[in-house]
Amino acid sequence: MREAIKFTFILGAIIAAIIGVIIWPLYGFSILILLVFGLGIYNLEQKKHTILRNFPVIGYVRYMMEMIAPELHQYLVESDVDGTPVDRNHRSYIYERAKRQNKTHPFGTELNVEEEYYKWMEHSIYPAEKLKAFPRVPIGGKDCKQPYSASLFNISAMSFGALSKNAVEALNLGAKTGNFFHDTGEGGISEYHRKGGDLVYEVGTNYFGCRTENGNFSPEKFKEKAAYPEVKMIEIKLSQGAKPGHGGVLPAEKNNEEIAEIRGVKPHTTVLLPPGHSAFKDAEGLLKFVQQMCELSNGKPIGFKLCIGSKAEFIQICQKMLETGIKPDFITVDGSEGGTGAAPIDFSNYVGMPWESALIFVVDTLRGYGLKEEVKVLTATKIFTAFDIFKALCIGADVCNSARGMMFALGCIQALKCDTNKCPTGVTTNDPSLRRGLVVSDKWKRVKNYQEQTLEEFLELFAAAGCKKLYDPNRSLIYKKLKGKISSYEELYPSVSMGSYLTNQTG
Repeated sequence: MREAIKFTFILGAIIAAIIGVIIWPLYGFSILILLVFGLGIYNLEQKKHTILRNFPVIGYVRYMMEMIAPELHQYLVESDVDGTPVDRNHRSYIYERAKRQNKTHPFGTELNVEEEYYKWMEHSIYPAEKLKAFPRVPIGGKDCKQPYSASLFNISAMSFGALSKNAVEALNLGAKTGNFFHDTGEGGISEYHRKGGDLVYEVGTNYFGCRTENGNFSPEKFKEKAAYPEVKMIEIKLSQGAKPGHGGVLPAEKNNEEIAEIRGVKPHTTVLLPPGHSAFKDAEGLLKFVQQMCELSNGKPIGFKLCIGSKAEFIQICQKMLETGIKPDFITVDGSEGGTGAAPIDFSNYVGMPWESALIFVVDTLRGYGLKEEVKVLTATKIFTAFDIFKALCIGADVCNSARGMMFALGCIQALKCDTNKCPTGVTTNDPSLRRGLVVSDKWKRVKNYQEQTLEEFLELFAAAGCKKLYDPNRSLIYKKLKGKISSYEELYPSVSMGSYLTNQTG
């Protein structure tokens, strides 16, 4: 409705302008009165819009304000720290690092350090020497034939189709130059992913790129994709933080010939993504699927991504790892506040465990079952800053990914039009007239800059905390104000000893 009114308003303005230029000098005021009167009579009789029926002229003011409300709110109403989903301070943080602009902040913090849930990190008066190179994290268990050395900070899962071809290509070129990985998202591997950057090939419930005609998993097609030299790891998507338990939809208007060919579906049709996998239905089936993928990929690291819902289900997966001896090389933890181009609002708001609680639970469970040393933990969800990375590592993560951070580096302005194909910055649209605004030769440099500058600042925090080795960060270095009391994360969420759950079971 808003688009129809917008079109009518623009068309009316053009017609009025033409009429005005021609006859305004003679009859301008009279013509204006007649046009307004005619519009009022029409709206009094139309039956679709209540506001215009009751307020036939001034009702348009309401619709015009509604059209620009997100922009008014973002630029004129919200403060630097209270915007959502991502506040202005964090957006500015990313823009400045992407453009290699001034990284300092004047006059002190804008945060309320006395508010509930305020977080801060411990520093040492004897800081360590800053590391001279960005640390890398080896991923690959005992059965892995092609282990991968990952950066601490990478591009999280975003599909071609959800993002424009320009955006995907710029991300991959940034990953190539910066030596970090690029998660494909579940939409399959396009030519824009294959510009030289390391890939994590994500396989979702619809098996895009490795599916049979009826939508089941195709071992032959998967083997072909997994053999690409750019593919360094494979990730099975069980659920996504922004819409856990919901498969999502690929709308017909976004499913053009190119996207359909990459995903292995019919073009110009609406494709419903199932919420669960057809290749397995339980914990043992999942682990056997991990084993099958390991064999088909000739021993590349295999993992899975999930948003925690039922704790019992994740515990059962860990128990089955011990029972079968099959272990994934990594697990990616997504929080319920994760981002998406589009999701049902109830799923975004109320389904799944929030990021911090989920990461603590997964790390503690893996430790308790003696699995944490072999199974690496990757994590994503509002990882934007050096402090975000440091905090995640203190909790127990090994590697961090960011999706929305990388989108801001590309030029995203949080216009909240990801689901409309009308993204004004060309990041999440397939409209050629909008996509052209995202110039790949410029934006890939910003992606590289943002990742590099954020890791540089992480190393400064790392040294300030007195850390010398990658696994020095721990929960005693991060504090939170809770119910008026300041406590370390170690006090709030005591670390679980390696294998302690096994001892308790046998005892």
